[in-house]
Amino acid sequence: MSKINKILLGVIIILLVALGILLYWQNSKESYYAVYLNSGDVYFGKLSRFPRLTLSDVWLLRRDENNPQSPFSLSKFDKAFWGPQDKMYLNLKNIIWMTELKDDSQVLKTMNNPLSEASAQNVLPNTLNSTSTSQVKR
Repeated sequence: MSKINKILLGVIIILLVALGILLYWQNSKESYYAVYLNSGDVYFGKLSRFPRLTLSDVWLLRRDENNPQSPFSLSKFDKAFWGPQDKMYLNLKNIIWMTELKDDSQVLKTMNNPLSEASAQNVLPNTLNSTSTSQVKR
């Protein structure tokens, strides 16, 4: 075996190991993120970065200005009337910010324990309603 063939074989092995580590790392982390888009929409879900920036188990933060007691609610993305899948491909150019949700997040608790579509309607505490009103305008 020539020296060039040995070098190429070594490079291929290193690349395969690196790809394996990347795939393992990507699939082992099941963190939920909030993603704020330049359209004013806020989505929550499991963020995946490989092979494309993807959000799965997607929830949408909705705002109802006619309900001053609880102007924010969560809706499951795949329950929209137009029938989307529960996966969203994100364009980096449209993302203003994104952040990982803490384990004790009220939003995460609601997403992990949805009793029904109606149960997610008024579950967000007034602290979210009062502090985020100016940040989440359409």
